[in-house]
Amino acid sequence: MIRTVAETGSTNADLIALAASGAAEGLWLRATRQTAGKGRQGRAWTSPEGNLYASTLVRLRPSDPPPATLALVAAVALEDAVRVFGVTATLKWPNDLLVDGAKLSGILLERAGDAVVIGFGVNLAHHPEDLDRPATSLAAHGTVPDPQLFAETLAEAFARWLGRWRGEGLVGVRERWLARAHPPGTALTARLADGTALDGLFEGLNGEGALILRLADGARHVIHAADVFLL
Repeated sequence: MIRTVAETGSTNADLIALAASGAAEGLWLRATRQTAGKGRQGRAWTSPEGNLYASTLVRLRPSDPPPATLALVAAVALEDAVRVFGVTATLKWPNDLLVDGAKLSGILLERAGDAVVIGFGVNLAHHPEDLDRPATSLAAHGTVPDPQLFAETLAEAFARWLGRWRGEGLVGVRERWLARAHPPGTALTARLADGTALDGLFEGLNGEGALILRLADGARHVIHAADVFLL
């Protein structure tokens, strides 16, 4: 079910409140505009009309894989949806979509108790020009999907991948993520929470979905949380 509102502060914040009131898994909330959208680490997310701003709710079960791996579920579902509209994107850990090296979207996971709210911001018609990294939109690649139609396509893909995540564990999701990612040996830099940066070569994901970097001295470094950039 997708609820659509003309304007709100943040679809994630609204869905967290609805989750606290007992909302069921599978609810989606889409806004035509957001006035207080945010990305990872509290970054502002500009929200002009014509793009996608939508969030969904997952209720964790005791038998589920680790909740953090829902970031990979969200990424492969969004890549599936983008592909339906004729654009091929590359995944960058954990859940960025890049087209020709430019950022197409943002995905933000927030947890409250057994509820995980997953927010999607996708540049359909517009993209910002003032970021610290290149950005793009589907419009820049020749297609401008209706936001509601795109949300419905994404919801279907997410439900399908969520079912596989629950039924198979992380195996199938991880395989798809790796198939859609930049190739092994890609040079990356990871900016860690303490402000340090690690440069290395992409060597894949471990069994828990963490990033594996091969450092210059040959050591393998497993990263569970970082901002990652292509070099």
